[in-house]
Amino acid sequence: MSARVISINITSVLHQGEWTGSEGRTGIDKRSVSGAIEFKDNGVVGDRVIDTNVHGGYEQAVYAYAREDAQWWEKEINEEIPAGRFGENLTTEGIDVNAALIGEQWKIGSVILEVSQPRIPCRVFAGFWKRATLIKDFTQAGRPGTYLRIIQEGSAQAGDLIEVIFKPDHTVTISDLFAAKSGERSKINQIKDVTYLSTEFKEWSQKIAATQN
Repeated sequence: MSARVISINITSVLHQGEWTGSEGRTGIDKRSVSGAIEFKDNGVVGDRVIDTNVHGGYEQAVYAYAREDAQWWEKEINEEIPAGRFGENLTTEGIDVNAALIGEQWKIGSVILEVSQPRIPCRVFAGFWKRATLIKDFTQAGRPGTYLRIIQEGSAQAGDLIEVIFKPDHTVTISDLFAAKSGERSKINQIKDVTYLSTEFKEWSQKIAATQN
């Protein structure tokens, strides 16, 4: 199966409520849109990022989640999961997003994206799903999906192929980084030396490595 985008998703409605975090509202509810969508200015045109202190920006410009992982969740919770339910901008098929290398680059349509970091679950995500145990469940499942930087602005649409055009010279994956962030530190010395880490993850990994060496 060729790797491709099966849905591009943007904020459908802004939710308000106690569970929506410090801003009192959230754009996590993303739903499928048709046609060519622009990727520029560190985001997906039409999408909404409310709490910019913890979401969005260069390192978290685009979020991708695999349909294969969504199907795993469907069996786990016995519930249908439509595209965008994870708050993802890209619902993918045919590519293991969790096995992507930090710094790996994807070409989709005329857009070039770079794998940056895993999604870390928060209480807004749990509130949106109305599942009190979701942070723990999501962490244990080890299927975080990946955030991506926009390296080349452009447009893409559902059905576009995902072409991996660059792989860096290291072996640290999104799964490795997520596992380390979740407490599994066996690869921390490899992680701290990855050039493509965000400043936040670079500082965190170096600090953790220093306490273990």
